[in-house]
Amino acid sequence: MSKLTHLDSDGAAHMVDVGGKPATARRAVASGRVTMTSEALAAIREGNAPKGDVLGTARIAGIMAAKRTGDLIPLCHPLGLEAVSIDFEYQKNAIRATATASLTGRTGVEMEAMVAVSVALLTIYDMAKAIDKGMVISEVRLIAKTGGKSGDWKAPL
Repeated sequence: MSKLTHLDSDGAAHMVDVGGKPATARRAVASGRVTMTSEALAAIREGNAPKGDVLGTARIAGIMAAKRTGDLIPLCHPLGLEAVSIDFEYQKNAIRATATASLTGRTGVEMEAMVAVSVALLTIYDMAKAIDKGMVISEVRLIAKTGGKSGDWKAPL
C-alpha cells in the first residue's frame, strides 16, 4: 500500500505541499444519478416543477460548489478552476449528471468534479422534493482524470 499523502510521519493530518510540482493541464469527469417517480421526472422535463427551472438551477449550483471545494473538503487546495461544466441526461425514472472540471495547475480536480456532480444532484432533489421525497441519489463516482504525476485514469466499465 502506498503512503497516505495527507498524514505526516506522526500520523497527523496535514495539507500536502504542492509548491514544487510542475503545473500541468488537468481534467476530471465525475458522474452520478438521481432516481425518481415518473411524475417528478415529467415535471422536471416539462418545466412544471414547483420551484422552477430544476436543471438550470442545478447546473449553476454544481458550478458554484466546484469553485468552493477547498472550503468544503478539509485539506483540499483552493483551486483557480479554468472551466466547469455540468450536463444532464434523462434516463428511465432518473437523471444522470456529469460534471467536468479543468485547470492548469499543481494538483488535480477530481474532488471539484465530484463535489459539482453531488451538489447538482442534491439541488435536483431539493427542487423536486415536493413531488417525490423518495428520490435516491446514487452512483456518484470519478469517471476519468487526466494530467499530473499519476497520469491518465479511466474508470473500468
